[in-house]
This record gives sequence, structure tokens and C-alpha cells, in this order.
Amino acid sequence: MHRNFAKVAVGNQAVAWLGANFWSRRGGPLMWQSYDPAVVREELRVLADHGLNMTRSFFYWPHFMPEPDRIDEGCAARYGDFLEAHSEAGLTTIPTLLVGHMSGENWDPVWRRGRDLYGDVWMVARQAWFAEQMARRFAGHPAVTGWLISNEMPIYGERERSVRETVTSWASLLVQGLRAGGASQPISIGDGAWGIEVTGNDNGFSVRDLGALVDFLGPHVYRMENDMVRQHYGAAFVCELTGFLGKPVVLEEFGVSSDFASDENAAHYYRQVLHNTLLAGATGWIGWNNTDFDLIHQDPYRHHPFELHFGLTTTDGRPKPQLREMARFAKVLADIDVLGCEREPADAALIVPSYLEGAFPFTEAEDRSYLFTMLRQAYIAAKEADLPVGLTRERDGIAEGCRLYLLPSTKQLTAPSWALLERLASEGAVVYASYCHGTHGSQRGPWYANLNTMFGVEHQLRYGMVDPIEDAQVELTFHRPFGAIAEGTTLTFPVAGTEHSRAYLPVKPRGAEVVAVDQRGRPALLRRQVGKGSIVLCTYPLEHFAAATPRVNPEPTHRLYDALAELAGVRRPVTVDDPRVAAGTLRHRDGRRFVFLVSQADQPLSVKPVPTSGHLTELGGKTQVHSVEIAPYDVRLLELRAE
Repeated sequence: MHRNFAKVAVGNQAVAWLGANFWSRRGGPLMWQSYDPAVVREELRVLADHGLNMTRSFFYWPHFMPEPDRIDEGCAARYGDFLEAHSEAGLTTIPTLLVGHMSGENWDPVWRRGRDLYGDVWMVARQAWFAEQMARRFAGHPAVTGWLISNEMPIYGERERSVRETVTSWASLLVQGLRAGGASQPISIGDGAWGIEVTGNDNGFSVRDLGALVDFLGPHVYRMENDMVRQHYGAAFVCELTGFLGKPVVLEEFGVSSDFASDENAAHYYRQVLHNTLLAGATGWIGWNNTDFDLIHQDPYRHHPFELHFGLTTTDGRPKPQLREMARFAKVLADIDVLGCEREPADAALIVPSYLEGAFPFTEAEDRSYLFTMLRQAYIAAKEADLPVGLTRERDGIAEGCRLYLLPSTKQLTAPSWALLERLASEGAVVYASYCHGTHGSQRGPWYANLNTMFGVEHQLRYGMVDPIEDAQVELTFHRPFGAIAEGTTLTFPVAGTEHSRAYLPVKPRGAEVVAVDQRGRPALLRRQVGKGSIVLCTYPLEHFAAATPRVNPEPTHRLYDALAELAGVRRPVTVDDPRVAAGTLRHRDGRRFVFLVSQADQPLSVKPVPTSGHLTELGGKTQVHSVEIAPYDVRLLELRAE
């Protein structure tokens, strides 16, 4: 299946944005009243010297629009100089209109007086007028490369008022305001892509609905996890979930406060996020933010002091390790000519049930949040197995033509989709499903169509009850070879979850062969041959166990996914026999193939990547590479050449 790798186009020219969200250290959000042209130029020069090509900038709304029908011409003039400073430095910028929310505080124009930002006709008209006025002033400047409507509007715009249809209408009118003012550059919303299609939480900002209005989608990712691998892949998984519309995905905000991470660990985080999101389909990156601040008496820094230290540079303009990682990444993008690259197609599909989007009546919100965490854990296991996987949304129609379909720890899928998967198996695919009761007590049980027939079993469930797992671990012992897993192998998995989900599915085989049993001799992994393919059932929610366990990765699910990939004949360009190192590839239009080895180990490693065909070299080299040394949490870039 095709995997999204769309690029933003400015005019007729594709671009790969690499930059920083920008507030000058002289003022932060209040910079337009304390604007220092020399300091701004120095700040921009440091960014440009480290390979960045753009910024995201902000019209602090209370200052730019002090009255409902007046633009502050002093602020506008200073912004005009700001654009000139970008041109001098060889940079471009994305202006952001409604700010609005910033760094732990909401900032209203004094004239708003509590009016609804989305539903009050007069208030929406004033915002659209502001958009048109800003576009009339600045859209023709060569330093303007795009536009954003807002900054994290779901926070600023009061979540309880965010009705989906109203929010979409508001966004449509503001986009029209920009276009009426002459803005021809790409436009997006600035909402963070926190809609129900990504997070499972309905905040009114639908990625589907807004995606029809915009030219790119911009996730903001500041997740805090209890597992280092989940932390490093969090932004990548969000980019995968956001890319389903085929629009360019720009990681619009990400970063880390130096109060929350040491310099070394902040650099690790930047390196991981940048490379993993590139491999996940992102084609733009804007770090938060350009500089630290020494504004301890100024809100929001007075009451959110950790916001003082998110910068790529210190308060005196010195580069921090995060900026050096951005410079290193800029070189990678240039070395591979990222605008000429595409993701390789995937033979394996990770199915996103339509229940994530709340598409059906009388389902629980907890089912949606559960799906996000479980799918992310399955995505990580696929990475650890060097398994190129594409996300396919049930709501849009499950992609056909894949060799492997993954339904990890699944409670719910619609009846037609189960029938489709059985047909795909009969045509030669391998379909894998692991069972889960769900994490709550409402309609606890299998939302499957013909579970017994499809999997070749007879379930032994009791109405209203779960079959609890008695042990702290589950041991799967294989009674027959399964892919690369030899007969007699035992894999051990942690058990976690709620009183509802910490359970297994009791079955008797009725046509399926038992591949593995648990430590009590019960069927744990079964395979039913169907036409040219097969259907594999795991009676334990292995991915859910891992998702609910701190500091668990890597865990043995990757062994199971590796075996499934071998059984299905999935094409994996390069594999590494160490789950702490993931191999990902990009293909250039001239035929070159680039291999990224990304380490999740906190220690140096020596690994031997194995190509399915051809051989590996250093980038641009000819000498074959058989062994690779990787520093902690580092990334190595190689080239895969044909024999």
C-alpha cells in the first residue's frame, strides 16, 4: 500500500520546511512592543547558520488588533521589518493570525468581552477581517511562505463550545478571508491536529473536515510517556495517523524544555523525533522554539517558568545541542535530496478501526483512547521487527493487496470488515488478530462477526464475565515452527491492564491448528488455513499489555510480528537482529535507496544490518558495510545498492 509522503508546495515549488517557532528574546509574545531590529537579525542569523530555512511567527492579537476595526500600524510596520530581516538572512516565515493562546496563558483583545470565537457572527466577521487585512499587507512579501489561522485554537477557543460544524464553518470563513486578501501561499489551521481522528478525543476540530480546507496538516506533539521507546516514536505515530488524507504533514510544534531534560537527553529527543517523523511521512519540522528567555516577571513565563527554556539557543544567543541536532538533520535532508524521495510501499497494514473516530452510536469514549495507545504500541512492535507498515483506516475502506493485516488487541471492528479480511486471507494474505475484552465493563466481549467460524475455534466465554489472567506474566510456548520462531521457543509477556482487559479468550480448536499454548496448556496462538492464506488468532491482548506497562520496550511482540512477516512474505528491505535498532528506508526518484538505522539503546551498539537484496554502503560510497557502530540513541544513514 502507498504511504503518504506529500510535500508542501509554495507556488509551483516543493519545499521542505525546517525551522523554529519564533519569539524574540526581547519580549517573547510582547516582542512587537519592544522590538529590536538588531537583536532579531542576530537571532535569525544563528538559525540560518545552522541550516534552518524558515520560522513560524505570530501576530500577538491584542497588540495587532487593539480595536475591532483597527490594525495597529506600529506593530504592522515592525512586522514588515521582521519580514525584511528574514529576506536578508535567506529565511522565510509562516505568519500565525490568532494568538490567542501562548505558552500556558490565553490572551484576549480587550474588545472581545467573552464573545464566542466560533459561533458569534460579529466575532467571526472581525477575525475574518483581520485575516484579510494581514494578507493584504504581507501576502506579497517573498519572505511569507505560508499562513496559519491560529495557535492551538482548541485551547484558546474554549473546548466546551467547540461544535464540529461550527468550528469547520469558522475555519472556512477565515481561510476565505486570507484568500480574499491575496494570500496564495499554503494555509493551515494551527490547531495541533488534535482531532478525534488522531487522538480519539472530539474537540470539535475534525482533521477530516478541516483537511478539506487546508494545504497541509500540522501536528503539535508534546507527549510525556512512561517508556523511552514510546517517547521517541510518539510524534512519528501521530504523523502516521495524521497523514491519512494524503495532505503534507508538517510537525508544526515539538520540543523540550531544558528544565525537563538535560542537554544530552534533549539532543537525543530532537534527533529521534526528527528522523522518526521523516520516516513516518513528515516533510516539514518546526521546533519550539528559537530562543530561551530571561523574562521571569512577564506572563506567561512568571507562572510557567519552564517555558523560559524551550529554546534552540540560550538567552545570549549561543546554540544549544538541540540546534546542533537541527543542523545535523538539515545536512541529512540535503544529502538525500528529501524533495526527491518517497516512502517505500508497505506490504503490511495496521488497521485503524473506525471506532477511533466515534463513528457509531452507543460506544464509549474510553474505547477511542484505548485504540490510540494500543495502535501506537503495535506500531512500535512493527518498527522493532523492521516491518514497513502502513496505517489503513476502516472508515475509508481497508486497503486491499497487502500481504499482512494486523488487528492488535482488538475489541471492535464492523461486521463487513471481518468478512473482507476473511476474503483477503482466502486470496493469499495473512490476517492476524489478538483479542481484547476492552478496558471497561460496557458491552464487554467480542464485537466480532462469526468469531468461531473465522478463526476455526469454539469460544468458551460466559455472559457478563471475563476469564482473568492469574499470572504476572504470560508464557507462549510454540508447539510447531512459526516463521522464524522455532518449535519449543517460549516468549514471555508482561500482564497489565484493568479488571476488564487483564483477561484472555478461552477457546477450543475447531479447524484451526494450535501454534502455541500458554503456561497452563491453553491455546494461545492458533492458525486457520483459508484458501491461499491464513488467519492467526492470539487469545491474549499482547499489545495492550505492553501499552499499559511502563519501561517495557522492546518486548517480545516484535518476535511475533517478525514471524508473521516471514509467514506472509512481507518485503523488508533491511533487517537488524536487535529490536533496539530499527531499519527504515526512503527511495529517491533516481533509484537510490537510503537506509536509516535508529537506535533506542542507551549504550553503544554494534549491529549487522542484513539487506534482502543488494548490499549496504556508506552514503555515496562503494565499499560494502557489514557491521555498523551506533552511539546511544543515535541514527546512522547508509545506502542500499543493487548487486
